[in-house]
Amino acid sequence: MSVVQGVFPLKGAVQHYTWGGFQFLPQLLNQEEDGRPWAEYWLGAHPNHPALVVLPDGPQALHQAIDAAPEAILGTGVAGHFGKLPYLLKVLDVRQMLSIQVHPDKASAALGFETENRLGIAVNAPNRNYKDDNHKPELMVALSDFWLLHGFKPETALKECLATIPEFDFLMGAFEQGGYEALYRLVMTMPQDEVNSLLAPIIDRILPLYQNGELLKSSEDFWAARAADTFCKNGQYDRGIFSIYLFNLLHLKRGEGVYQPAQMPHAYLEGQNVEIMANSDNVLRAGLTDKHIDVAELLKHVRFEATVPTVLGAHAQVQEELSFTVPAPEFALYQYRLEEAPAHFTASGAEIVLVTDGAIHLSGNGQELELQRGEAALVTAGTACSLAPLQPADVFRAATGKIEGAAKQ
Repeated sequence: MSVVQGVFPLKGAVQHYTWGGFQFLPQLLNQEEDGRPWAEYWLGAHPNHPALVVLPDGPQALHQAIDAAPEAILGTGVAGHFGKLPYLLKVLDVRQMLSIQVHPDKASAALGFETENRLGIAVNAPNRNYKDDNHKPELMVALSDFWLLHGFKPETALKECLATIPEFDFLMGAFEQGGYEALYRLVMTMPQDEVNSLLAPIIDRILPLYQNGELLKSSEDFWAARAADTFCKNGQYDRGIFSIYLFNLLHLKRGEGVYQPAQMPHAYLEGQNVEIMANSDNVLRAGLTDKHIDVAELLKHVRFEATVPTVLGAHAQVQEELSFTVPAPEFALYQYRLEEAPAHFTASGAEIVLVTDGAIHLSGNGQELELQRGEAALVTAGTACSLAPLQPADVFRAATGKIEGAAKQ
């Protein structure tokens, strides 16, 4: 295979998970709606669902193209440090709230992956926890109003919540004696009949208000009622509802982002976003899902501490480039609002350009592409690029982050 420096069309893979929406991704990708939920659009080199890159020799799975010519595509620094594309770029449409979840750190992921391999659990088995040996820190940027749960509430807010809900009064003692870990272990491991008896009166109070449109999305009661309406059947209440009250409830506006490191408990509730993460599909779940739940495994990896949310890009003005800087070396994300003037960059590793609105002319190393809404391109390492708007455009650019002690190319 011959690989030249430049820009190449890139087509991602759609994931039809049950929580996805029915219109946003088909419209973004200019495809027909087919009655299935369209949840995620993957642009990356994860071997389970790789994107296709159109090279001079024809289309090829991105991970195979990189394996054949890692230094030409990734650059010598990234190839030497990671050996593969270190990030995965996605677009999500969250119609139905996602699971309460955490992602393991790197050492835990490697151990879990090896253990499940040794046990003979197929990588695509529904009861598999570890799909690969990598960690999964992640950054998301909202494309619409976006609601999510993000880490444990600070102590004052948590105590206020426990004191306000009569059924949670007994949890105060557990929190005061053993902190976040004792509190969360208690609610996540108590017998199901106790979960039912605690949550039933709460849901009985708030569900009629939710069904009558009397609850605001800024209230935990709204999301607890929606969770009960979605996941609780035949008098069995999902213990994931506890997390709605114990975690921070965030409302992000379009263009705002949040970073979630390994071991940060979280859950997406509603909206569309662009998400970038280390190249992994490892998720440990504890409720509010029809996927595999493993509470015991999740509790091994939760960061039991207060979280004061940091919203990235909250004070940004419309400008040529906005950089979302996070501590993960695997990735960085740039957002562009292009109206008249072009933007310029030189790819420090293999980079992905994605247009989420409008259209652009992408040029690099004498090659040219026109990218419409929903279209993407791979930019190989060292390519100097120009992004010129053909009409006002919103563009995301995924790149490798800062590699300590190594040049990227």
